[in-house]
Amino acid sequence: MTIIHISGFPRIGRQRELKFALEAFWRGEISLTALENRGHDLRDEHWRMQQGLDWLPVGDFALYDGVLEHTRRLGALPARVRDLADRPREAEFLLARGGQHPETGAAIEAAEMTKWFDTNYHYLVPELDRHTIFSLQIDDLLGQIRQAQTHQAQVKPVLIGPVTWLWLAKSVDGTHRLEHLPALLAAYGQWLEAMADAGVHWVQLDEPILATDLDDEWQHALRVAYHQLRSSRCRILLATYFGHLGLNRYLAATLPTAGLHIDAVRGRADVEPLLGLLPAHKVLSLGVIDGRNVWRTPLAPTLDWLEPVHQRLGDRLWLAPSCSLLHVPVDLELEPELDATLRHNLAFARQKLAELQTLRTALVAGRHAIEPDLADNARHLRARQSHPDVHDHNVRNRLRAVTPAWEHRASAWPERAALQARRLRLPSWPTTTIGSFPQTADIRESRRQFRAGEIDRDAYDAAMRQAIAHCIDVQEALGLDVLVHGEAERNDMVEYFAEHLEGFAFTRHGWVQSYGSRCVKPPILYGDIRRPHAITRRWVNYAQSLTARPVKGMLTGPVTLLNWSFVRDDQPRRDTCRQLALAIRDEVVDLEQAGVAIIQIDEAALREGLPLRRSEWDEHLDWAVSAFRLTASGVSDATQIHTHMCYSDFHDILPAIAAMDADVITIETARSHRELLRAFRDFAYPNAIGPGVYDIHSPRIPEADDIVALLREAARAIPAERLWVNPDCGLKTRRWEEVEPALRQMVSAAHTLRAENKTEHDQYTTA
Repeated sequence: MTIIHISGFPRIGRQRELKFALEAFWRGEISLTALENRGHDLRDEHWRMQQGLDWLPVGDFALYDGVLEHTRRLGALPARVRDLADRPREAEFLLARGGQHPETGAAIEAAEMTKWFDTNYHYLVPELDRHTIFSLQIDDLLGQIRQAQTHQAQVKPVLIGPVTWLWLAKSVDGTHRLEHLPALLAAYGQWLEAMADAGVHWVQLDEPILATDLDDEWQHALRVAYHQLRSSRCRILLATYFGHLGLNRYLAATLPTAGLHIDAVRGRADVEPLLGLLPAHKVLSLGVIDGRNVWRTPLAPTLDWLEPVHQRLGDRLWLAPSCSLLHVPVDLELEPELDATLRHNLAFARQKLAELQTLRTALVAGRHAIEPDLADNARHLRARQSHPDVHDHNVRNRLRAVTPAWEHRASAWPERAALQARRLRLPSWPTTTIGSFPQTADIRESRRQFRAGEIDRDAYDAAMRQAIAHCIDVQEALGLDVLVHGEAERNDMVEYFAEHLEGFAFTRHGWVQSYGSRCVKPPILYGDIRRPHAITRRWVNYAQSLTARPVKGMLTGPVTLLNWSFVRDDQPRRDTCRQLALAIRDEVVDLEQAGVAIIQIDEAALREGLPLRRSEWDEHLDWAVSAFRLTASGVSDATQIHTHMCYSDFHDILPAIAAMDADVITIETARSHRELLRAFRDFAYPNAIGPGVYDIHSPRIPEADDIVALLREAARAIPAERLWVNPDCGLKTRRWEEVEPALRQMVSAAHTLRAENKTEHDQYTTA
């Protein structure tokens, strides 16, 4: 019998139960025990949904972040919370959010947060130093194994592999990460033995770094690791995903494990070569269902290539999604209002489980056993392609008419900067924010009432104007130099724009975890993109009418709209991105014509879609940068274009960021402990930049002296006249009680630096 299994299931719950429990815990409304009990109940609920699988995954559930929980179970806490080893959950949440040490009162910085490979999921980066030791704390995981075993099914723990965990970590004192491998492998050996004692037969160890370019040192580390772990009583399924193996095929196939899982959606080309490389005893698990997107699997074409593999491998063939289902919503059954044609072409996590069972039935019993499913699948796939909203000839004709001139501003940055300085008359060290301000309970309730039909458009608009006016008043009182309208009317920086563009569809409950309690509801991009009307102009104009200070127009860029949506799979992503670029370009031009002097085009996800292999970077960055420039280049030199990026590793793509040619870039710096500033010492960034001066994901209020120190360090890498002062990211998820004192400290730091310079000269006067 062909085994079917998964690497993980969405942990937030069908109605975001985990999010609400976690936030109630942070507010002090429920205890840690109550929070953990809610996690227990959610795991039971999710395993009940997975009935029909041969293996239930354990270890895929985390209260905040899976990498952070794995680090805590290894006992590998960083120095600043190491004395809390006997209070591991408390240490874990301090690393997640920052705060005060419960005994000393010292300020505890949150761990760095960055993207999980090329996804929109954020993980907390492990930290290593020469004093790091591994001391297993896995009682909670063993408890989850016992809990899963009550469901009368086989259990398969899913753990981050030892080499990938080291690869994801950072050394904070210069020691080489691989120096920790021997001690780490000893801990893994103990871990595997403890699970064998608990009745576990198979353990999945995830090594997604096999989908990246690995040098000899890291390849050797994988060989060392799995030769040492081969003596475990648990059989190991080595799993990789998010891309193809490429030159790592032989390594992956010959490591001494009982099985190998690969992403056969993105790495389909690996399948045939692996059949010739795998030892005769080894299981091959193929990820044939896309775990990253929501489109229905084309059954007949999948079986066309899968059946010959089954004939060769027999029961050694296992089937699974390509990766954890963490990256898709839970259940399509919650979306009865979707367009019928579109809905019949979608599969969320629960539906992907059903697809796995259908494919197994076809392999074991023959296609005749699923004939109705095959006919239904083919009919709906044809209906999608003939849907009138999928193809728009006007959009395609306009895109063909674009010339290279559309991607270039009239003048180089120094000339533009001089014009902008005369127009804006900003002081040195100008202060601003990234765009969003707190989405209060009142704002969310007004949006809910409007969508439910309980209030009309006029009442809703009045509520939004009131929120915007409050936001402007606060910013003026704080003394910020460049203001924003606060984005009260926006539920999400991607979904809001998608709702005003043709070619997108929307769910009501299609939530996906981004980090911690932060969930996003990605729109579904299914057709050609067109902007039928202006989107943001009236809100920015209203905000500008309330102040003499400049108010930024706030837009989401095409690459971020692409990467934070579920994207159509019937044309190249490049083509879809250029359609988005034209639509947002129209919005940029509209804002300029309305008198907006500063327009920010956020590209928070620029790096997110970057291929995992460097050999594929140039092509991706070429079209991504081109799309941004197409969006931003329709305005005059006197209009200042900003962009924003956050929570990714940008040091290795700085030339591409410079090629975007934004007048000002604001970029996350504080959460990553100023590492980006060191990169700017080696790369002469040509335009203006605002390095984020405090971490907005922590409730901790920054000290003005710390901000001054960061900006002084920045001025050693970038001329002071080109520096802006701003937080790491938007303030949507924070409370006003946190936002106002934090921004007050930020403004105070800017004033300190201006006083040190003994002048209030216009920005860029020495550029």
